[in-house]
Amino acid sequence: MVDNKNLNRRMGLLNLTTDSIDKLHLATLDILEQCGVKICEPEARELLDGAGARVTDDLVKIPSWMVEQALQTAPRKVSIFDRNGNRAMTLERDNIYYGTGSDTPNTIDIETGERRPTVKQDTINAAIVSDYLDNVDFIMSMAKASDVPGAKSDRHHFEAMTLNSTKPIIFDAHDREGFLDIIKMAALVTGGKEKLVEKPYIIHYAQPTSPLVHSQNSLEKLLASAEEKIPTVYAAAVLCGATGPVTTAGALVVANAEILSGLVVHQLKSMGAPFIYGGGTPPLDMISTVCCYGDPQGLLGATALIQMAQYYKLPSFSLAGCTDAQAFDQQAGMEAGFNLLLNGLAGGNLIHDLGYIGAGTAGSLEYLVLCNEGSGIVRYLARGLDINADTLAQDLIKQVGPGGSYITKHHTMEHFRSQMHFTNLFNRNNYQNWQSAGAKTLGESANALLKEILKWHEIPPLAPDVEKAIKDISKGEDALDELA
Repeated sequence: MVDNKNLNRRMGLLNLTTDSIDKLHLATLDILEQCGVKICEPEARELLDGAGARVTDDLVKIPSWMVEQALQTAPRKVSIFDRNGNRAMTLERDNIYYGTGSDTPNTIDIETGERRPTVKQDTINAAIVSDYLDNVDFIMSMAKASDVPGAKSDRHHFEAMTLNSTKPIIFDAHDREGFLDIIKMAALVTGGKEKLVEKPYIIHYAQPTSPLVHSQNSLEKLLASAEEKIPTVYAAAVLCGATGPVTTAGALVVANAEILSGLVVHQLKSMGAPFIYGGGTPPLDMISTVCCYGDPQGLLGATALIQMAQYYKLPSFSLAGCTDAQAFDQQAGMEAGFNLLLNGLAGGNLIHDLGYIGAGTAGSLEYLVLCNEGSGIVRYLARGLDINADTLAQDLIKQVGPGGSYITKHHTMEHFRSQMHFTNLFNRNNYQNWQSAGAKTLGESANALLKEILKWHEIPPLAPDVEKAIKDISKGEDALDELA
């Protein structure tokens, strides 16, 4: 895990002015008060009605003071731990963490290079590789497994992740029942629900339905996560020109209204329960009808949502390390470079989707390895320059003088490792040495590294009875009562 305690954000990205933020916020409050949102779950409607919202059937209009109240009670900081109970991430201000994505129906096979339907083993492989990679801080399933029962695939994904990595997990559940099963599985790992709440290594992921609809399924999971006090991402995904206005500003208003109304419900259910703000506003390509992950319009929207989260003093969830390219190629590399850098400089807390290609339709572990390298570069850049007496090296400059050499000096030996960013993947060799080492492309180097990781990297096992109980739940069987 990367320690962000000493990460001082000296470089930054601010694409919204204070005036722009105020306009977005006030426009959102106007939409919630005058237009309202659809609330398709009875308990959520009752909570809103009892708290002072105007409820007509499933349409709910939320006054601005209710939003302000929810913002006051939601925690500003959320601490996330690893499977072993060690603090792994502190979600606050501009601490940046990178992770994979979920639910890709296809995978690029690391042996054949062919695109094929995803299976459960792909989730296992992604977890093992992510556990090894230094700059992957959390994991998601990277799969929509086709070889397990669809109704239980969320449990199978979680089982594969929690048994094959010690890193924090962001999980999605098909429904409330699936959510509760996964909580049981996580509680088996930590030794009970109380310990899970005290040191959560899991984060739940749910979504509203754009535009401005909270489905019964999403609300049931949102209410359950609030009741169980499990950290929750409630991420809007507004498609510019389809499920939201074609303008980024208009799409941001829709997304913000969805997230903040979800926050109101969440805090009414359980004041102070941990809530994570975020999502994206990607454009619809009007020619191909593809939801674009790599287009700069979506990048502007994602970084704007990070800034809105900072304005509200809430932890943020964003996306990067993803591409519209259908293969791990030059386009994929360029798009990852842009979105990893800008989301990092914007200060996104949870930046997911590393390894996504084909606009989220496939996962590539080679691409994930590249994104791991890119994330390391972003962390290096975000630290900025250390300017002090030692790094200024005035005495050394005077000693060496004009025309001298620094290569044999103790100062050089002492500092060169901290000054240059070293990489396990990128070529830093001259042409002759690159040729003699096999003249591998980046893709070939990434594939070779993957195979070494999967061959040699070991995950500390859980206790056999805990592992069996987790597998039983994923299959739909009851875990032993004494372990629950």
